[in-house]
Amino acid sequence: MKAVTVSPKYQVVIPKEVRDSMGIVAGQKIQMLTYRNRIELIPIKPMKKMKGFLQGLDTEVKRDKDRI
Repeated sequence: MKAVTVSPKYQVVIPKEVRDSMGIVAGQKIQMLTYRNRIELIPIKPMKKMKGFLQGLDTEVKRDKDRI
């Protein structure tokens, strides 16, 4: 776990290892939300890069035999 310091302007630096592993680049938008007393940062990816990310996902739903 990495610790960062909040600057007087309330800014933080995302550690290089985290940026590299998440593919975060300068100027990229990141969604920030709070959840159960913590802050979560979620990189926003362009829709063009999202193409095909669900490929191979099993969409079959198992149903009871008495259901259509």
